Amino acid sequence: MNKVTNFTKRQKDIIDVSIKIIAKNGIQHLTIKNISKSLGISEPAIYRHFESKLDILLAILLDFKIKMQNSIDHIQALGKTSVEQIEVMFFSHFREFVNNPALAAVIFSEEIFQNDKRLARQVKSIMKLSQDFITSLIQEGQQTHMVRDDIPHEQLSLIILGALRLIVTRWRLSDTAFDLEKEGHNLWKSIKKLIYPVNSNIL
Repeated sequence: MNKVTNFTKRQKDIIDVSIKIIAKNGIQHLTIKNISKSLGISEPAIYRHFESKLDILLAILLDFKIKMQNSIDHIQALGKTSVEQIEVMFFSHFREFVNNPALAAVIFSEEIFQNDKRLARQVKSIMKLSQDFITSLIQEGQQTHMVRDDIPHEQLSLIILGALRLIVTRWRLSDTAFDLEKEGHNLWKSIKKLIYPVNSNIL
Protein backbone atom coordinates (compact mmCIF):
# COMPACT_ATOMS: atom_id res chain seq x y z
CA MET A 1 0.00 0.00 0.00
CA ASN A 2 1.34 3.43 -0.92
CA LYS A 3 2.32 5.71 1.88
CA VAL A 4 1.60 9.42 1.80
CA THR A 5 3.07 12.33 3.66
CA ASN A 6 0.78 14.27 5.94
CA PHE A 7 2.28 17.60 4.92
CA THR A 8 -0.14 20.49 4.55
CA LYS A 9 -0.22 22.49 1.33
CA ARG A 10 1.76 25.27 2.97
CA GLN A 11 4.35 22.81 4.25
CA LYS A 12 4.72 21.43 0.73
CA ASP A 13 5.18 24.98 -0.57
CA ILE A 14 7.92 25.54 2.00
CA ILE A 15 9.62 22.26 1.08
CA ASP A 16 9.53 23.04 -2.65
CA VAL A 17 10.90 26.56 -2.19
CA SER A 18 13.63 25.31 0.14
CA ILE A 19 14.81 22.77 -2.45
CA LYS A 20 15.02 25.52 -5.06
CA ILE A 21 16.97 27.82 -2.75
CA ILE A 22 19.51 25.08 -1.94
CA ALA A 23 19.88 24.10 -5.59
CA LYS A 24 20.41 27.67 -6.75
CA ASN A 25 22.48 29.22 -3.97
CA GLY A 26 23.63 26.43 -1.63
CA ILE A 27 22.66 25.34 1.85
CA GLN A 28 24.09 28.50 3.44
CA HIS A 29 21.32 30.52 1.80
CA LEU A 30 18.56 28.34 3.20
CA THR A 31 17.28 30.60 5.94
CA ILE A 32 13.83 31.23 7.31
CA LYS A 33 14.19 34.82 6.08
CA ASN A 34 14.93 33.76 2.49
CA ILE A 35 12.14 31.19 2.54
CA SER A 36 9.64 33.79 3.74
CA LYS A 37 10.77 36.23 1.04
CA SER A 38 10.42 33.62 -1.67
CA LEU A 39 6.93 32.68 -0.54
CA GLY A 40 5.83 36.22 0.23
CA ILE A 41 4.81 35.38 3.79
CA SER A 42 6.14 36.42 7.19
CA GLU A 43 8.85 34.56 9.09
CA PRO A 44 6.47 33.76 11.98
CA ALA A 45 4.20 32.13 9.40
CA ILE A 46 7.05 29.76 8.46
CA TYR A 47 7.60 28.86 12.11
CA ARG A 48 3.95 27.89 12.43
CA HIS A 49 4.65 25.06 10.01
CA PHE A 50 8.25 24.11 10.84
CA GLU A 51 10.13 24.77 14.08
CA SER A 52 13.51 25.20 12.39
CA LYS A 53 15.55 24.93 9.20
CA LEU A 54 16.59 21.46 10.34
CA ASP A 55 12.97 20.36 10.43
CA ILE A 56 12.53 21.61 6.85
CA LEU A 57 15.56 19.60 5.69
CA LEU A 58 14.23 16.50 7.46
CA ALA A 59 10.89 17.02 5.73
CA ILE A 60 12.58 17.24 2.32
CA LEU A 61 14.29 13.91 2.95
CA LEU A 62 11.17 12.27 4.35
CA ASP A 63 9.14 13.37 1.35
CA PHE A 64 11.72 11.88 -1.03
CA LYS A 65 11.94 8.64 0.95
CA ILE A 66 8.18 8.14 0.87
CA LYS A 67 8.11 8.81 -2.87
CA MET A 68 10.81 6.18 -3.28
CA GLN A 69 8.87 3.65 -1.20
CA ASN A 70 5.75 4.35 -3.25
CA SER A 71 7.78 3.78 -6.42
CA ILE A 72 9.10 0.47 -5.07
CA ASP A 73 5.58 -0.66 -4.15
CA HIS A 74 4.40 0.20 -7.66
CA ILE A 75 7.29 -1.61 -9.34
CA GLN A 76 6.75 -4.74 -7.27
CA ALA A 77 3.12 -4.82 -8.33
CA LEU A 78 3.95 -4.78 -12.06
CA GLY A 79 4.68 -8.50 -12.28
CA LYS A 80 7.93 -7.99 -14.15
CA THR A 81 11.15 -10.00 -13.93
CA SER A 82 13.85 -8.96 -11.49
CA VAL A 83 15.98 -7.32 -14.20
CA GLU A 84 12.95 -5.51 -15.63
CA GLN A 85 12.13 -4.18 -12.15
CA ILE A 86 15.67 -2.86 -11.76
CA GLU A 87 15.32 -1.13 -15.13
CA VAL A 88 12.01 0.47 -14.14
CA MET A 89 13.49 1.75 -10.88
CA PHE A 90 16.60 3.00 -12.70
CA PHE A 91 14.53 5.15 -15.04
CA SER A 92 12.02 6.23 -12.41
CA HIS A 93 14.91 7.94 -10.61
CA PHE A 94 15.96 9.70 -13.81
CA ARG A 95 12.42 10.93 -14.47
CA GLU A 96 12.10 12.22 -10.91
CA PHE A 97 15.28 14.27 -11.24
CA VAL A 98 14.46 15.50 -14.77
CA ASN A 99 11.07 16.69 -13.50
CA ASN A 100 12.68 18.28 -10.45
CA PRO A 101 16.38 19.02 -11.10
CA ALA A 102 16.72 20.95 -7.86
CA LEU A 103 15.98 17.78 -5.91
CA ALA A 104 19.16 16.13 -7.21
CA ALA A 105 21.22 19.00 -5.81
CA VAL A 106 19.78 18.32 -2.37
CA ILE A 107 19.74 14.51 -2.28
CA PHE A 108 23.28 14.15 -3.65
CA SER A 109 24.93 16.93 -1.63
CA GLU A 110 26.58 15.22 1.32
CA GLU A 111 27.89 18.50 2.72
CA ILE A 112 24.32 19.46 3.58
CA PHE A 113 23.91 16.53 5.95
CA GLN A 114 27.32 15.60 7.27
CA ASN A 115 27.19 17.90 10.29
CA ASP A 116 23.89 16.70 11.75
CA LYS A 117 23.28 13.15 12.91
CA ARG A 118 19.52 13.25 12.32
CA LEU A 119 19.97 14.32 8.71
CA ALA A 120 22.74 11.78 8.21
CA ARG A 121 20.51 8.99 9.55
CA GLN A 122 17.70 9.94 7.19
CA VAL A 123 20.04 10.02 4.18
CA LYS A 124 21.45 6.64 5.24
CA SER A 125 17.94 5.18 5.49
CA ILE A 126 17.11 6.42 1.97
CA MET A 127 20.26 4.83 0.59
CA LYS A 128 19.52 1.59 2.46
CA LEU A 129 15.97 1.46 1.11
CA SER A 130 17.19 1.74 -2.45
CA GLN A 131 20.11 -0.64 -2.02
CA ASP A 132 18.05 -3.28 -0.20
CA PHE A 133 15.51 -3.30 -3.02
CA ILE A 134 18.11 -3.56 -5.78
CA THR A 135 20.03 -6.22 -3.85
CA SER A 136 16.91 -8.33 -3.37
CA LEU A 137 16.17 -8.14 -7.10
CA ILE A 138 19.72 -9.16 -7.97
CA GLN A 139 19.49 -12.12 -5.59
CA GLU A 140 16.22 -13.13 -7.21
CA GLY A 141 17.79 -12.78 -10.65
CA GLN A 142 20.74 -14.94 -9.62
CA GLN A 143 18.40 -17.63 -8.34
CA THR A 144 16.51 -17.67 -11.65
CA HIS A 145 19.78 -17.51 -13.66
CA MET A 146 18.89 -14.14 -15.21
CA VAL A 147 21.74 -12.40 -13.40
CA ARG A 148 25.33 -13.62 -13.24
CA ASP A 149 26.20 -15.25 -9.93
CA ASP A 150 29.99 -15.05 -10.12
CA ILE A 151 29.88 -11.52 -8.67
CA PRO A 152 28.37 -11.04 -5.17
CA HIS A 153 24.93 -9.44 -5.20
CA GLU A 154 26.11 -6.68 -2.82
CA GLN A 155 28.78 -5.60 -5.28
CA LEU A 156 26.44 -5.65 -8.27
CA SER A 157 23.96 -3.45 -6.42
CA LEU A 158 26.74 -0.98 -5.55
CA ILE A 159 27.83 -0.89 -9.19
CA ILE A 160 24.29 -0.15 -10.37
CA LEU A 161 23.50 2.49 -7.75
CA GLY A 162 26.97 4.02 -7.99
CA ALA A 163 26.60 4.41 -11.75
CA LEU A 164 23.19 6.01 -11.31
CA ARG A 165 24.48 8.42 -8.69
CA LEU A 166 27.52 9.37 -10.78
CA ILE A 167 25.59 10.14 -13.96
CA VAL A 168 23.00 12.22 -12.06
CA THR A 169 25.79 14.14 -10.30
CA ARG A 170 27.56 14.77 -13.61
CA TRP A 171 24.27 15.95 -15.12
CA ARG A 172 23.66 18.29 -12.19
CA LEU A 173 27.19 19.72 -12.23
CA SER A 174 26.89 20.34 -15.99
CA ASP A 175 23.82 22.46 -15.22
CA THR A 176 21.60 19.79 -16.86
CA ALA A 177 23.46 20.29 -20.16
CA PHE A 178 22.70 16.81 -21.51
CA ASP A 179 19.67 14.56 -21.83
CA LEU A 180 19.76 12.56 -18.60
CA GLU A 181 17.20 9.99 -19.69
CA LYS A 182 18.97 9.36 -23.01
CA GLU A 183 22.36 8.97 -21.33
CA GLY A 184 20.74 6.82 -18.68
CA HIS A 185 19.37 4.54 -21.38
CA ASN A 186 22.85 4.09 -22.84
CA LEU A 187 24.25 3.42 -19.38
CA TRP A 188 21.58 0.83 -18.66
CA LYS A 189 22.44 -1.06 -21.85
CA SER A 190 26.02 -1.37 -20.60
CA ILE A 191 24.89 -2.40 -17.12
CA LYS A 192 22.74 -5.18 -18.59
CA LYS A 193 25.79 -6.54 -20.40
CA LEU A 194 27.59 -6.56 -17.07
CA ILE A 195 24.91 -8.23 -14.97
CA TYR A 196 23.64 -10.87 -17.41
CA PRO A 197 25.35 -14.27 -17.15
CA VAL A 198 28.48 -14.72 -19.22
CA ASN A 199 27.67 -16.17 -22.67
CA SER A 200 24.02 -15.37 -22.11
CA ASN A 201 21.77 -15.02 -25.17
CA ILE A 202 19.24 -12.91 -23.25
CA LEU A 203 20.43 -9.60 -24.74
